Amino acid sequence: MRDGASQAPGVRVQGERVGSYPRLAPEAGRGSVRRITVVGEEILSRRSQPVTEFGTPGLSRLVDDMFTTLYVAEGAGLAANQVDVDLRLFVWDCADEWGVRHVGHIANPVLDELPAAERRLLDEGEGCLSVPGPSRTVPRPDHAVVRGFDLNGDPLVIEGFGYFARCLQHETEHLQGRLYLDRLDRRERKGALREMAASRDDVFARRAERAKTLGG
Repeated sequence: MRDGASQAPGVRVQGERVGSYPRLAPEAGRGSVRRITVVGEEILSRRSQPVTEFGTPGLSRLVDDMFTTLYVAEGAGLAANQVDVDLRLFVWDCADEWGVRHVGHIANPVLDELPAAERRLLDEGEGCLSVPGPSRTVPRPDHAVVRGFDLNGDPLVIEGFGYFARCLQHETEHLQGRLYLDRLDRRERKGALREMAASRDDVFARRAERAKTLGG
């Protein structure tokens, strides 16, 4: 998901509040930049495979690379299939409307079905790193709870409100083979794709410049 919120004091890492945190997640210092897949690539349109092996160097390296790639692309969240890896995993560094920055990763995420009384639908702008350039208004609930596992296979429950809830839903849907474009009508989708075609080269150029200072 493309970043759309300002960064502010207060940080939750893996859902737990921490006293202080660096500007970039420590994982980014260990990672390398990967190519971000673009709408039309097959891996983005099918359900990703579950993570079955936890605590491995390969999984840790993937998370490191995903954080580095997220920052290069100036995003708020990034799913594994967006770096061409067929696994149910995503990372986030996302600030919400109440001044809390949320940072973390989750494997095999599943969204809870929340009662209607615990959520309301918000029509707000949404973009995607795999749809470089455009954003569109997409209705989503303002409250989300996602359950999964951390890198070591320990159970994890992450709750979000407002923009962070949108991020959690957006990234979980990526791993189900859906983009925000799939929530648009045909006319809106075509318009977004035309806008992407016109802007993608500039977006890619900005990413290339940032990659020179973040992970190479």
